[in-house]
Amino acid sequence: MSASLPHVERALTRRDALIHGGSGFGGVALSWLLGNELLAEDAKPADPLKAKQPHHKAKAKSVIFLFMEGGPSHIDLFDPKPLLNKLHGQKLPDTFKPVILAMGENNAPLMGCKRTFKQHGKGGLWFSDWLPHMAGCADDLAVVRSCWMDGINHSGGVCQMNTGSILAGRPSLGSWVSYGLGTENTNLPAFVVMQDNPSSVVNGPRNWGAGFMPAVYQGTRLDAGKEPIPNLHTPAAIGNERQKQKLDFLTKLNQRHAEARPEQTELDARIRAYELAFRMQAEAPEAVDLSKESADTLALYGADEKETETFGQQCLLARRLVERGVRFVQLYHGAGSKWDSHSNLDKNHSSLCKSMDKPVAGLLADLKRRGLLDSTLVVWGGEFGRTPQSEQGNGRDHNPYGFTMLMAGAGVKGGRAYGATDELGLHAVEDRLHVHDLHATWLHLLGADHMKLVYKHKGRPERPTLNEGEPFTRLVTG
Repeated sequence: MSASLPHVERALTRRDALIHGGSGFGGVALSWLLGNELLAEDAKPADPLKAKQPHHKAKAKSVIFLFMEGGPSHIDLFDPKPLLNKLHGQKLPDTFKPVILAMGENNAPLMGCKRTFKQHGKGGLWFSDWLPHMAGCADDLAVVRSCWMDGINHSGGVCQMNTGSILAGRPSLGSWVSYGLGTENTNLPAFVVMQDNPSSVVNGPRNWGAGFMPAVYQGTRLDAGKEPIPNLHTPAAIGNERQKQKLDFLTKLNQRHAEARPEQTELDARIRAYELAFRMQAEAPEAVDLSKESADTLALYGADEKETETFGQQCLLARRLVERGVRFVQLYHGAGSKWDSHSNLDKNHSSLCKSMDKPVAGLLADLKRRGLLDSTLVVWGGEFGRTPQSEQGNGRDHNPYGFTMLMAGAGVKGGRAYGATDELGLHAVEDRLHVHDLHATWLHLLGADHMKLVYKHKGRPERPTLNEGEPFTRLVTG
């Protein structure tokens, strides 16, 4: 009997490897697909607008910024200058430092103020007769008379008041607030913008843009009139379920397109906009429906009067939005630089004040009686003020060297004036506050430290105040 040969395994050929391993390729693909499905459920990207913890205890939950576009005249509204009236018609004295003007000349005659000023409230704040309703809110208002900025013309001034820089490309303050603090209502935009007429605001949407940050943080523009949000209502023939299916399909198409283009944040913003639009169809119609308000409330804002109807309705809508958790609301009054008064200042400002005064006072009173003023910072002002020198005989030029801003609510000490301009209202001379200081102060009231609020752009830490400015805490309680 022949001896048995030891067992020898046959070498595995490439053909055998493919035959035996082929079934495994399907398993690899299946595991990848299942893994992605699980990741899609368990690792969805975080909502960038989710409410975030502030750096410190906040005084304000939200901001309403009443922007008087074009530059209101502080020396005809809040900052009376008796010497200016005495020197009416004379040249600027040599003792006052000359300035670079946008259109006028330093040797133009000084123009006195024709308004009648009176003191109001316990603190004796000065208001001109153009603002009888706001004067009644004197004890709630902090009048900051010593503001200054770098922008000489409207483009640079409006840009800096909104973004901190006279140059385009940076995020707006509302975008920084949305990025740093998020929103308390995911069914409404975090940052809303309205303007009182169809004219284009200087710089347009750049004023509420997100700059180098993701586009999801940009402001959402609402229109004036009875339908602030066009096409919000789903047609009855479509229904909510069909509308949701359509938006889900659009979202899938957008996501597929965006995956190959991660650097284009506008795509993500568009996807989130569709999602927000669907959620808004449930909540926004009620939020913007002013018919829910009483006749007394409409009258308080002047929303039932021809001259004050538009801005009154928008101020009322601003209250309804912050009441529902919207973080930042900006209203442009005089859109299209209507406050710009190089000539006919009396006629220009008289009309604008009449359309704005009662709505602003109504907003402050309504917020206060509802307990919302304690948590809402209200800011009033334009991109700059006006000069004491005349222009074209009866107007005033741009003045970024010294002007007034108002604040109310959210821990602001009202009934007081802070800072000062010189005896003619040309230069800020006491407690001078640059735009960066103003922005730092508003962020401070929201609980955000302007130096800790950082966004990395191309590896560089960017901050809302360009690494400058300090909060003016003297006007803050506690």
